[in-house]
Amino acid sequence: MKLSKLLERVDYRCLQGSADAEVKNVINDSRKVEEGSLFFCIRGAVTDGHRYVPDVVAKGAKALIVEEPVEAPQDVTVVQVEDTRYAMALISAAYFGYPAEEMKIIGITGTKGKTTTTYMVKSILESAGYRVGLIGTIETIIGDEVIPAEHTTPESYTIQEYFRRMADAGCQIVVMEVSSQGLMLHRTAGIPFEIGIFTNIEPDHIGPAEHASFEEYIECKSRLFRQCRLGIVNADDAHLDAILKGHTCRIERFGLSKDADIHAENLQLVSKPGYLGIAYHAVCAGTSPDDDSNRTQTGEIDDGKTACAGTPAGSPERTEADMAGALCREPAEFDVEIDIPGKFSVYNSLTAIAICRHFRVAVDDIQRALKTAKVKGRVEMVKVSDEFTLMIDYAHNAMALESLLTTLREYHPHRLVCLFGCGGNRSKLRRYEMGEVSGRLADLTIITSDNPRYEKPEDIIADIITGMEKTDGKYVKITDRKEAIAYAIRHGEPGDIVVLAGKGHEDYQEIEGKHYPMDERVLIQEILEGR
Repeated sequence: MKLSKLLERVDYRCLQGSADAEVKNVINDSRKVEEGSLFFCIRGAVTDGHRYVPDVVAKGAKALIVEEPVEAPQDVTVVQVEDTRYAMALISAAYFGYPAEEMKIIGITGTKGKTTTTYMVKSILESAGYRVGLIGTIETIIGDEVIPAEHTTPESYTIQEYFRRMADAGCQIVVMEVSSQGLMLHRTAGIPFEIGIFTNIEPDHIGPAEHASFEEYIECKSRLFRQCRLGIVNADDAHLDAILKGHTCRIERFGLSKDADIHAENLQLVSKPGYLGIAYHAVCAGTSPDDDSNRTQTGEIDDGKTACAGTPAGSPERTEADMAGALCREPAEFDVEIDIPGKFSVYNSLTAIAICRHFRVAVDDIQRALKTAKVKGRVEMVKVSDEFTLMIDYAHNAMALESLLTTLREYHPHRLVCLFGCGGNRSKLRRYEMGEVSGRLADLTIITSDNPRYEKPEDIIADIITGMEKTDGKYVKITDRKEAIAYAIRHGEPGDIVVLAGKGHEDYQEIEGKHYPMDERVLIQEILEGR
């Protein structure tokens, strides 16, 4: 492939060599460079790719993308750009033939709710006949293939590779989590998002290795709404105006406010032995019949309501004329029940409904899919007793933990027991806040270890206790997580709700740079079997 083709959407200056040079592949890992490679010199938090120029040239790299002049043999083309990460995103898209343009890309950003919402959207759209790819915190799904995730939002090259494989597999839609880090590091640059979603935001991911401030965190999240055609946002979030500052897309709102384009009313908690859920009535406003700004060439996205008659989505006989002629724009109302407890589940499902009403999905498909949607590690109930409820959840910051515990309080448990730890080499403020939240809302807190990384677990626990001691909450300290879980199970009382918070879908413990296998589901089974 000619370098000029890869650079067609990039602002650049050729320092030496020719843009007509041929390259065989594009690489940002010096260890993977081979004869004919194009190599990106990326400045990272730990190392600078410009330092590896002699190594990659020796391995046969024929083109370098740099931010500053470097010394290289005359037969190596050197291209200077303002930001090599940004250029990598655009070049990777070109390398894989712009696969995102062959599908509809839905990007979901926010402090919490991203993962659950992506699975809800995937479930609804697939129930309506669409073929849907997914990229997120837990995994990437391409057809029947499941790839464990390393980052919520992968590097741009990996995203484009996944997009190409999804398009080739026949995916029509991709739903993906878009993290603030992904936006800040340009991993999603150049992606033509059809819909951008904002779930909510609170201070999180602020620290030396993440964002410098809450303001920077908000600004990074807001970038999605300068990169999508339609923005669907939480009308009830206090920081919505900041998120929408400078937005260039059309906006729709969801929430509990009746002024939102789609809102929920008549919320009812559902509680049965071993089961917690919530039900509500969804009200979707109609859209202007003369607003065709969101209709596409294929007709797969429209401004219509959720209920439409006609050929199922994704069906071979579903022609462009059929879709364009059956766009529904009238208001819609229907009942929803979700097998996941809490008000946050209402927000997540409203988000999914708000998205899917643009894809000609019938109400019964939405209702059925939401009733059966499950996400590993997100309020995931694990049966351990007929007398009390135990669940696993990914809540790993104060906002998520407070939301979860407040929600579970509404179900009036005999006791609310919260087991959690905090990750090492992360903000100490998170530890204080989580300790204070659990001390205030839980009847008993079991403080344990969670990904200590390069810190001592006892030091992290001490920070958590600092927050706990601002409250009158009772707590026990058990550093070994398996022992802590065993304690929670063996001391469970009738009517208790026991939450194992922080790990969620993770199946490892990170200690001094190594990942050691540790799945809470496996630990629970071993404990129940007496091992």
